Parts: sequence; C-alpha cells; structure tokens
Amino acid sequence: MSRQLHLFDDDRPDLLTNLARFEEFGAPTIVTDVHGLPYFVNEFWTAKQRKAHRIHEVSYRACFKPQLPGFFIERLTAPGDAVYDPFMGRGTTPIEAALRGRIPYGNDTNPLSRALTEPRINPPTIGEVRQRLATIPWATFTGFERADLLAFYHPDTLAQIEGLRGWLLARETSGALDQVDRWIRMVALNRLTGHSAGFFSVYTLPPNQATSVERQRIINAKREQTPPVRDVPAIIARKSAALLADGPATAPSSLFLTGSAAQTSSIPDGAVALVVTSPPFLDIVNYEGDNWLRCWFIGVDPKAVRIAMHRTIPGWRSFVAGTLAELARVTRPEGYVAFEVGEVRKGTICLEEVVLSAAAGLPLTPMAVVVNQQEFTKTGNIWGISNNEGGTNTNRIVLFRRNQ
Repeated sequence: MSRQLHLFDDDRPDLLTNLARFEEFGAPTIVTDVHGLPYFVNEFWTAKQRKAHRIHEVSYRACFKPQLPGFFIERLTAPGDAVYDPFMGRGTTPIEAALRGRIPYGNDTNPLSRALTEPRINPPTIGEVRQRLATIPWATFTGFERADLLAFYHPDTLAQIEGLRGWLLARETSGALDQVDRWIRMVALNRLTGHSAGFFSVYTLPPNQATSVERQRIINAKREQTPPVRDVPAIIARKSAALLADGPATAPSSLFLTGSAAQTSSIPDGAVALVVTSPPFLDIVNYEGDNWLRCWFIGVDPKAVRIAMHRTIPGWRSFVAGTLAELARVTRPEGYVAFEVGEVRKGTICLEEVVLSAAAGLPLTPMAVVVNQQEFTKTGNIWGISNNEGGTNTNRIVLFRRNQ
C-alpha cells in the first residue's frame, strides 16, 4: 500500500519521498537523477477512461485527464486555496479544483475556453435547463444562412442550430445572458459535431476536432450518408443530464480571464497556491482548424484568436519563459507550479529540458520531473519514448516551488 502525501499532516514525509514510495497501482516508482534533478517515473494516476467526475466530459483537443491536476491539488493545496491554469482549454484544472473545494482560477487566449468552462462552475439544475429549453422559440427557427453547413446538418437541424445561435447572441448583446443560457451554449458547443446520434451532425470527426466543409463532403460521399434530422433541444437536455449526473462543481468564488498567459494583471501578486497547466506545444495541434465551427457558434472569428504555435525550440522557450515569469508573480511564496509537457517529433525532443532552461533566473526552484508512464517495459524507454505514433506519448510534469 502506498503512502499518500497530505502536506497538512503533522508527521508527513515530504513530496519527493512520497513520490518515491508511490505504488498505488502496484508498481514501484523508478527514481533517476538527470543532471542533478530527480525524475520520478510511475503510473501516478489511472489511464482508464471515464474514471473522473462526469462534469469533465466536455471534449477539447490535447487536454489532459482530470486525474493529473487532481493528483497535485490533493497533495499541494488545502481547501480554500486558489488553483490556476493559464492555458485552461476545456477547464480541466479549474473544474477539478472546484470539485475538491479549492478556488478555481483560469485563463486562455481563446474565448471558447471560457465559454466551455465557466458554466460548469455553480451550474444550473437539470430542471432549470429543461425549463429554459422550453421557453426558447424553436418553432420560429425555420431558416438558415450557412448553406455550406448542410454538409454536416439536415436543413431542419441547421435551422434550429442557427436559431439557437442567434437567440443566444442576442441575449448576450442585451446583457440578458445568464448562467442557464451559458450552460445551454456550452452543451450545444459540445454537441455540434460528432460520430453518433448524440450529436447534431451526421457522422464526422470527434467533437474536439471539427473537419472542414470540403473534407466532410468527402466523408459523406465515402460513407454514402446524408445528414439526418436531429432534435437539438432533446440532445441538449440529455447531455445536460449526463454532465450533472455526479452532482455539480461548486465554488464560493472564481476568476476566469481571456488573454495572454504572460499578462494577467487581474490576478494579484501571490494569490495562487498551485498552478497546474499544459501550454500549447510545438506545432502539433491546429487549434484554429479544430475549433472553427465552435468559434462560429459563439460569434468569434477564429483567425482573430492568437493561439501560440511555435515551430522552433528558441521561439517556444521564449514563450514559456514569459509565461513562467508571470506565474512566478501570481504564485505565493512556497506555492507550486506543475508544468506539464510531452515528447514531440517522435520522441526526439524532451520539452521538460526546455522548460527548465526557460525558468533560469526566475524565483522558481525546480523540484522534480514527474513522468506518468503508460506502457513502458524498460527503464531506458523513459528517456526516448516511442510507441510508433507521432505526437505526445506521456505526461511529463516539471514541478517548481516558488521561492520565498
């Protein structure tokens, strides 16, 4: 049985000792020294699907599992502490923070991120959602303007989608948009496209990766498919019930921003106890291409969203350095920053080394690199991981402590 670390126990081991002793899933931790910094390698959280709270089940490209922030939140914070993610994506870290009694802080340069995250903190009840759905004038939504979207939707379905979009945008413009409306918008964003009858569209790519209209026409021709009629309000109600099945994520306060991770003046100095984040990696994910349809739905031009995509190591290092400098400002003395990265380009680049170099000169002390392994059979695989696939293969977390 592993020893769980709780930093507020009187006779606690320190964090590094706990990591070294961790064996909750049956395997001992491999501890290796790399250039004077300990690397801890194990399965620190489960790789099994659907083991987290159901309110997390909102798709977003390149997001990490809720168990990752949960692991650090439980070990490095107390209830009531602020937990922050400057690249919150679908909001995994702030949502998990709220579920664990912490104060959620989040930021992302993409307005879509806040639209997906904020409604799930102190959400409406399923009764309130159904009541609001019943008041939306669905019967008046009979036309549409985006004929190109017929590649995804039946004409009647597209009319409902465009009608709902216009109704929500009008509510937002008038200042009437409330938490129930935001919830409905969030669920609709999550149901725009997918690969089953639980989505508004015909069979297409998963909801975190919208394909182009041209590509969807090819998919339709290859599969000999025609978009079927979908009942938009019924789908929203069903997904809402599923998201709320495990109960709500609640918090007495929260802070959500839309902007650069290196410029967050709304967060006071030293306000954050723990940062858990994963920045955009090198040119791996096309966020604009993946989210064009979702951005359209909320009235955002995806080309105007400045998502960081760096093709060179020096450019990415500079981007990370600016972020870490701001995180050093907002993190309290003896607070922590857990900065998750991964191998890219078939394992030839270990981004944790770039992160460590980017932190040089900042009041952040590197404590360890935590490697959450999945399917390694030899210690040597830790340093040059290859699973015959491109992209990110493991979670590698650089853990810093903020100096006093």
